[in-house]
Amino acid sequence: MVTIKKEGDNFIFEIQGLHKLWALKSQLSIPAAHIIKAYPNTDKLSGFFGLKMPGTHIPGIITAGTYWVAEGTIFCDVSNTEKSIVVELKDEHYKRLIIEVEDPEQAIALF
Repeated sequence: MVTIKKEGDNFIFEIQGLHKLWALKSQLSIPAAHIIKAYPNTDKLSGFFGLKMPGTHIPGIITAGTYWVAEGTIFCDVSNTEKSIVVELKDEHYKRLIIEVEDPEQAIALF
């Protein structure tokens, strides 16, 4: 799970608990100007969807870490797809973040 907070002109995405180990990251800092939009994640993360580099993917349990997909590099931290959102980015290493949050509607409203 990820918590999101705004500090100045940046959004801080803090990876919680053991997800830090699975995602191999503890936080991401993204300038607000680099966030295009955020919306509910309607896609299910299952099967092979990209090249893991590095990360953890256990189908039906967790997808966490950095993945290379056709559009570029993405960051995931999802174990419950019902509580996950997509954050599209520009001018960043990651093209998008797919993250699980406590309250998807509240998280989307931050942007």
